[in-house]
Amino acid sequence: MADGFSVGGKIIAILDTQQVKETFKKREFVIELPDDKYPQEVKFQVTQDRCTSLDGYKKGDWVTVHFNLRGKSYTDKTGQAGWFTNLECWRIEGNKATQTAPASQADAFDDVPF
Repeated sequence: MADGFSVGGKIIAILDTQQVKETFKKREFVIELPDDKYPQEVKFQVTQDRCTSLDGYKKGDWVTVHFNLRGKSYTDKTGQAGWFTNLECWRIEGNKATQTAPASQADAFDDVPF
C-alpha cells in the first residue's frame, strides 16, 4: 500500500465539512504547491474526527500535509466502470498563522550540519 507521503504548500481553500452519510463525514482543502513555472493546486480530504484538524487554519497559511493515497473502482447507474482517487490527509502541520514559504527547497535544509 502507498502510505506516508508528505508535501508542503500554501492553503488556498478550506471547504465546509460535508455529512456524506449518517456515519461518514469529510472536509476538503486545497493547497498550492510551489513550482517556479506552473504552481499546482492539489485537493486533499480529512474524514471523521479529523475534520476539526483544519480548525484554526486559514487561507494563506503555509502547511505540511501528511497523506495516504486511496482509490477504488465503482460502477455507475449505466453500468460504466470508473475509478476515483483521494489524497487522504492524516496529519497537517503548521503554525495556524500566515507564514511564508521557504525561498527554495535548499533553504529548508540550511541547518544541516554537513
